Amino acid sequence: MSDTRIIKVNGRDVEVATNLTLLQACEAAGEEIPRFCYHERLSVAGNCRMCLIEVKGGPPKPVASCAQNVRDLRPGPNGEPPELFTNTPMVKKAREGVMEFLLINHPLDCPICDQGGECDLQDQAMAYGRDGSRYAENKRAVENKYMGPLIKTIMTRCIQCTRCVRFATEIAGVDDLGLVNRGEDAEITTYLEKTIESELTGNLIDICPVGALTSRPYAFEARPWELTKTETIDAMDAVGSNIRVDVRGREVLRILPRLHEDVNEEWISDKTRFVWDGLRRQRLDKPYIRENGRLRPARWDEALSLVASKLNAAPSDRIAAVVGDLVPTEAVKALKDLMRAIGSPHTDCRQDGAPIGAGPRESYLFNTGIAGLERADAILLIGTNPRHEAPLVNARIRKAWLANLDLKIGLIGETRDLTYAYEHLGEGPQTLAELAAGKGEFFETLKAAERPAIIIGMGALARPDGAAVLAAAAKLAQAAGAVKEGWNGFNVLHLAAGRVGALDLKFLPGEGGRDFAGILDSCQKREIDVVYNLGADEISVEKWDGAFVVYQGHHGDAGAHAADVILPGAAYTEQNAIFVNTEGRAQMARRAYFPFGEAREDWAIIRALSERVGKTLPYDDLFALRRAMIADAPVLGRIDKGPEAPALDLSKVGEQGPLGTAPFRSAVKDFYFTNAIARASKTMAECSAAMSGATKMAAE
Repeated sequence: MSDTRIIKVNGRDVEVATNLTLLQACEAAGEEIPRFCYHERLSVAGNCRMCLIEVKGGPPKPVASCAQNVRDLRPGPNGEPPELFTNTPMVKKAREGVMEFLLINHPLDCPICDQGGECDLQDQAMAYGRDGSRYAENKRAVENKYMGPLIKTIMTRCIQCTRCVRFATEIAGVDDLGLVNRGEDAEITTYLEKTIESELTGNLIDICPVGALTSRPYAFEARPWELTKTETIDAMDAVGSNIRVDVRGREVLRILPRLHEDVNEEWISDKTRFVWDGLRRQRLDKPYIRENGRLRPARWDEALSLVASKLNAAPSDRIAAVVGDLVPTEAVKALKDLMRAIGSPHTDCRQDGAPIGAGPRESYLFNTGIAGLERADAILLIGTNPRHEAPLVNARIRKAWLANLDLKIGLIGETRDLTYAYEHLGEGPQTLAELAAGKGEFFETLKAAERPAIIIGMGALARPDGAAVLAAAAKLAQAAGAVKEGWNGFNVLHLAAGRVGALDLKFLPGEGGRDFAGILDSCQKREIDVVYNLGADEISVEKWDGAFVVYQGHHGDAGAHAADVILPGAAYTEQNAIFVNTEGRAQMARRAYFPFGEAREDWAIIRALSERVGKTLPYDDLFALRRAMIADAPVLGRIDKGPEAPALDLSKVGEQGPLGTAPFRSAVKDFYFTNAIARASKTMAECSAAMSGATKMAAE
């Protein structure tokens, strides 16, 4: 049977794949088909009937185009191609009738609805509906449901398309939503009036074609035509989701996903979507200097002069610099160049102490690629909870699991509900050592697989025996054949948006230099005089005691509390920058608005400081800096280029040594509080409380 066939759409011949639905075939021919229940990434429900078309030779009634495939069409009596019509009087009358039924109970509240201006029902009612209604009966009212702190519900607007139910069940992997009752009593509900327990809840807002599910934090904030829209990159985790930031003035009011099939498809996590209120709270908007134990506002000239005097007064081997998790590559490059010009070897970007970055680039990347997980036929998770560390990676694993019933997934670490079935192999390094030695049933599963994938999380690497764990995982990958021609199944799952870019630029200890833990230890021993802290907020304040700390960042978090001088920088939405995701994919983030107050872009602050120190950096603008940066790390110039699965010598990954006995634990304790921006967000605090059970949830 041929994979394609010729059909006619409105009298024009078009060749389409036989596995397409009639709706997809009509769209391939350039015709627009209205729909509410149909969504390309969800199963077919066929219950809104808005996508009706006419099939010549078919039944004397319209056909739901989403629920029939091209292969099911019959040819004409003499073998003529099947014919479809999308604009006949029959189709027009049928769509008008369907729209009239859908609007029987719909409230006339467009002027106050948050979907106004972006509502599929509104648009399609104008395009395909009648100019009035013949129904004068009372409208049905439905009680609103409580779905948590993120979703606002007005269920009287619901048209029972069931998109939200299918998304929750199929993509998010939670059974919190369902359709109950029949006929006029049918309604979407959370059954027990509770928070939807998923990290992907916000996507329900996007897929709802009416105003039944809208954003609670965004409610009554703005209309879409008031907002300036900027396409950029997310920095809440290392996935590098493509997003659109909507702002009014200098106020972010909404963050939405952008389509990128290889990274986030069209979904984003709740932290990515709703962290925007944290971007304006607890901000550093002017320089500060600590005097007599208290921070006081200062001028830029005064703050930079003080920092320069401290750097010039200290011996180069008593100066250190550290980089945090949200720092773009341009700022890392500028700080590295400044430290090397000063002569300091004490530089590090690994706040958590993970022993990665010294080996080949592929030894610290997610080499399979996020989209590549769909091709894997066996997956081993080591010391990671991808549901909290990278929800979009977890969604890909679930997608692969649903598509391939033979996919085997194993886990070494703490048990969690990951939204798919897996085999719990053990909790710690001992289990990993046994697999690396070729023992166990799951080793045979990996070895027999054509495309096995091994995913190592920071819960396995950010510990004293991390290098030995990495070496054991590499040994297992080698024994199982995870790296071969055309397939690289050795993967490190990062947590920090800025980590891979900093590793690419080798912001690591120089010759004789100390790593992050060594720098902290030296501070307490009074062996380091000055520390330049670029956005490292995951270190407790007392660890910096004994050194003069310069903090450059955008939020008043732990790093600022420990600082002697604060230089206000820009957040990821406030500067043009390059971020590299866990796959090693360099992506361009664009400035949505200018930084608050007197804050400046990160690289510009370091460039200005270098002049005061007498070590002026050789670039005056972003273009010159990027040119120098790409010369240092050419991969940063290959924008949006995914993993290439090159050969990797696994014998050079990690360091042989004794494995510890402590079980692996996920590096993320609270999904909603992983960085300074999230900790400043009131919405994230509400989500954390709701998920931890700290707040008693009841129906509104």
